[in-house]
Amino acid sequence: MWYILYNTLLLLATPVIVAILLAKRRCRPGFPQRIGWRAPEIAPGGGATALLWVHAVSLGEVVAAVPLIRALKERYPAARIVVTTVTETGREAVWLRLGGLAEHAYAPLDLPWAVTRMIDALRPSACLIVETELWPNLFRQLAARRIPIMLVNGRLSSDSFRGYRRMRPFMREVLGHLDLALMQTDRDVDRLVALGAPADRVRRTGNLKFDQPVQQAEQQGPPRALLVRDDEILIVAGSTHPGEEDIILEAYRELARTRPWLVLLLAPRHIERSDDVAARVKAAGLPSIRRSVLTPTPTAGMTAPRVIILDTRGELAAVYRHAAVAYVGGTLVPVGGHNLLEPAHWDKPVCFGPHTDHCAEIAQLLIAAGAGWLVTDAATLRAAFAACLDDTAVADRMGRAGRRVVEENRGAIERTVAAIEKILGR
Repeated sequence: MWYILYNTLLLLATPVIVAILLAKRRCRPGFPQRIGWRAPEIAPGGGATALLWVHAVSLGEVVAAVPLIRALKERYPAARIVVTTVTETGREAVWLRLGGLAEHAYAPLDLPWAVTRMIDALRPSACLIVETELWPNLFRQLAARRIPIMLVNGRLSSDSFRGYRRMRPFMREVLGHLDLALMQTDRDVDRLVALGAPADRVRRTGNLKFDQPVQQAEQQGPPRALLVRDDEILIVAGSTHPGEEDIILEAYRELARTRPWLVLLLAPRHIERSDDVAARVKAAGLPSIRRSVLTPTPTAGMTAPRVIILDTRGELAAVYRHAAVAYVGGTLVPVGGHNLLEPAHWDKPVCFGPHTDHCAEIAQLLIAAGAGWLVTDAATLRAAFAACLDDTAVADRMGRAGRRVVEENRGAIERTVAAIEKILGR
């Protein structure tokens, strides 16, 4: 009964869903695959012994899954790995970070015919869902074919939990198809079990983001000299959303009045917003330049204060290493926060706002360790930046504390791979 109701509502909503997807430029590529009109474009299997299907929604999930996918490829070298995403940014991340190790396809919408076409094309040995994509038709059809379904690096935000809880009887049926759910935190474990997942199939393995390889990130970013001169200091504000840039620019403008050597780099979460960000910078009375137009000698004739707009993909994690202090976005607006660990990997102080539901445990760890600085507005953000800029001892102490948080919480990959092996070994 629940699936009949779900699919009826889904079909009624399909025109709206299609309109929304086509309206978003980053979601247009691969649309025929997603709607089930075209089979995924992957090469024949050759001599592969198995195919692992890893579904990662977009850029953030792909980045989190990279070390796990590398570990799985090392453990199962003869297996093919296909990573599905729903956005072009996700596809580019697969190409940049997993070229030669994994193939890419666009994930189907949860329409019965689209899911069927994808499964028939891939014929996966197992399906790994990164973080939280709970799609009833996908789970049901995979389970009907006895294909193991595993949730990895799982999490449930407060909003998602409240929404799923309203339809708990249906979710109990959907989650019953899971063979394994490997969650980031105890809170995530409790929430998934409360929704009806079998408790003996749910466990905490930690957050894969603690295991990100810093050396590989360094190779993907620009050198410091491309961004600033030797006598300049850089602040990086990453993964920002509408409503945050104005707050950051206000804080930066006040700081730059007495610190003319200070440069700000703004990295919008979606680079399609670069024009809008440039307009916000201009409205703040500040000069800007885009990363994409910087030359090997970009700082010649340039003066601070200025704002660099990071309008290229795949570089933010590495750019943090050039910062004196960093701010991570999605936290001064009710988005839920992005990867607070990226600056911490480079021993950098991390500032963030109160909206950290997507990364609550990491935020608490950073604050408890003295590595994170909670801000609420332009004034508190300015004060946090100033404290780190004016006293290098403060910045160094916070940076080292953040790095310890990262080191002390590693190991999620090993625990995750070990759990996956047991399921695949069946």
